[in-house]
Amino acid sequence: QVQLVESGGGLVQAGGSLRLSCAASGWTFSTYAMAWFRQAPEKEREFVAAISWSGTIYYLDSVKGRFTISRNNEKNTVYLRMNSLKPEDTAVYYCAVVGGTYYYTHEYEYDYWGQGTQVTVSS
Repeated sequence: QVQLVESGGGLVQAGGSLRLSCAASGWTFSTYAMAWFRQAPEKEREFVAAISWSGTIYYLDSVKGRFTISRNNEKNTVYLRMNSLKPEDTAVYYCAVVGGTYYYTHEYEYDYWGQGTQVTVSS
């Protein structure tokens, strides 16, 4: 059974930093892409960042230069380093995985999801 477990969320003041982790287990994909999405209260879930199997990366425009996605294939783990956080970054952050070599920016492309971790940025 595939499981994705996120950690690292919390409460931080504006301008602060957090690092999210997502550890994956239980699948047999030989290659896979990983991504982060977020959902703010009363808003739809939106794409934040993705990384392909080969390391190609794509970001939501509003987080470019502030967020960094990375992965450790030996540990089946994806990370999201978030710097210069803003109140508008407040949301539940979800990691997602899809088998294959390419990343996607639409949530319907992803096969497996974590339970989410809350990030709250105070002003």
